[in-house]
Amino acid sequence: MAFILELHTTSKQDYLYNIVTAVARTYGINADISKEEKILRCAFASEHEQLAECLDAIARQLPASFFLKDSKSYEDEQELNSLPEINNEYPLSLGLCPSCQKEMFDVSSKRYYYPFTSCSCCGGNYSFLLSYPYERKNTSFKFIAPCSLCEEEIKNVGQREKHYINSCHDCGVPVRLVNKSSERYANDVGSFRTMFEVAAKALQDNKKLLIKTTFGYRLFYSHKYMNSNSTLMMINAGRITDHLSLITEEFNALLSIERPILHVTLKNEELKELLDSNTAYVKYPDEGFTILLGAELQKLGIDFLAYEDADETYDADMMMDYDLELSSQKDMHLFLNKDVVFVAEGDRVSFPSKNFCNKEVLCITEEYIGLADKNTMFFDKVEHFESVRVKQVNLLEGVNENYHANQKIFAREEASFMSVITEHNAFDKRCVGAYFDEEPSFLYYDTKNVLCVVPPKNFEGSRIIEDIINLREGSDRLVQNLQNKLPDIYEKLLNLQIKKGVTLFEAVAILLGLSDESMRGVTKEAMKFVGKGGVQIDTHVRDNRFDHAAFLSSIISYQLAGVSTPILAYSIFESFGDYFNDILQELKSKTKATEIILCGRDFANQSLFSRMQRNLKMTPPLMNINYPVGKENSVVGGVFL
Repeated sequence: MAFILELHTTSKQDYLYNIVTAVARTYGINADISKEEKILRCAFASEHEQLAECLDAIARQLPASFFLKDSKSYEDEQELNSLPEINNEYPLSLGLCPSCQKEMFDVSSKRYYYPFTSCSCCGGNYSFLLSYPYERKNTSFKFIAPCSLCEEEIKNVGQREKHYINSCHDCGVPVRLVNKSSERYANDVGSFRTMFEVAAKALQDNKKLLIKTTFGYRLFYSHKYMNSNSTLMMINAGRITDHLSLITEEFNALLSIERPILHVTLKNEELKELLDSNTAYVKYPDEGFTILLGAELQKLGIDFLAYEDADETYDADMMMDYDLELSSQKDMHLFLNKDVVFVAEGDRVSFPSKNFCNKEVLCITEEYIGLADKNTMFFDKVEHFESVRVKQVNLLEGVNENYHANQKIFAREEASFMSVITEHNAFDKRCVGAYFDEEPSFLYYDTKNVLCVVPPKNFEGSRIIEDIINLREGSDRLVQNLQNKLPDIYEKLLNLQIKKGVTLFEAVAILLGLSDESMRGVTKEAMKFVGKGGVQIDTHVRDNRFDHAAFLSSIISYQLAGVSTPILAYSIFESFGDYFNDILQELKSKTKATEIILCGRDFANQSLFSRMQRNLKMTPPLMNINYPVGKENSVVGGVFL
């Protein structure tokens, strides 16, 4: 007989599998842990005398995960004759599991205040990978020999079995703290604790601190100095809801092992006034350095601070550093809207990954490749591989390299669209969809090929004013009124015409008079609006392309009419929601498609997505499940084009 525990999870990664497996192996209980469609099925030998203790240990050690939706248990007649095996074929970078966090604050542990604490199921392990196969000799830890106790942990059952970069104070990595007049090293319990105390006090004194964390360089500073690139780190879990207005799902996601960045509503009035916004991008401490720094800041009565991703060249009053090569990933940004959850952007947690049936195709994007590995496709950074033999190379448009005689170029929006079809195994269904990353485009899949039926239109910043003047009769007066009534905005538009790489929403943000001249700035401004409906912005198509001039002219007209900036920002996304729906419904009708797909980072927008949900209520859209809806998913879809 078997006791079955079903964990309902949409994740294809192995970290939950490994935690359950590690506990079963520790108790010596025969088990079969298998991944099925959206279920991690855990079958344990029910006759084992320590089964109850094993299940209690799983309950304690299993971390919160936003991929984990539910669980159930029942009895089955399955016979179990062997222990499950840890699967550590490739590393990930995750937040720390409950066991590792507890160990870091246990004074009797050999990892007390050791910032490199991690296990086979958690931590910044991917950051130290140099090449495959994943073994210690192919990581940055190759020159650091593990002590006898760490070596035993790697070989024996438990959560550090096959943890190839295992280390502790006795065999670990020394860290230095440098300021403009002194330098100190930490290589034992006492010196590490002192180092984090000193670092926390420096932040309390409004200093800037640059830390090489296990996830890469981060620049920490007081929330008083936040800018448009800053993320607010909430370090006191007990007071998070004093400062943020969160729904339960947001709170749980913030503290999940994936440790995503969320765009949430502020409750703290000081922060609202300081940021001139009622929302902020927030995060909870994830890896050893950040968690230990947060613990010391809490002792000083500090509930939150700001940080931004950085590199070793960033200017700071103090730097915490160590001599190991590191390969960082972009943080996962998570989007939640009612019962809809998806990854907006970022490659951490989603990559590396093994998924789908193999194809003899090598797919290459800017950073990542997809290649056949046994029976599946393997997706990871190109730097971790040397050479492979394939029959065809699919190459992202704009990557100017010649890799193969049989080389096919694909567009980003086509690959992103195809990644959703791949994740939902919708190869036999007609699909229409929209891709939105600064510019909108529309696509159609006929069960064989992807066609971009309304391609994106590159924004021509050098012709903004000229295009608006030539739009229609009377448009020249609109521009003249802008120059007379809003001269600062007009001057910025003039300057934008000589700037390279200008985006549509950079121009929109300037017209709205925002300090954060980006899509992010417009999104945050829209979140200030608390009404029920906005004004109608012109979102028409001309010559089978989105009409930039008409769109911007409409915004200018409302600005001159005195419409408030929050209403106008909200109206932009509300109008985009109607625009997307109108085109999608027309395409769906003409092509007899059964599915609608949404992809692209900019759908991770509360104002826009709420409108899309309302408009597409009868045909809920398909979106990515395990991969970001942003550009990172193109390496997945590019394989199948």
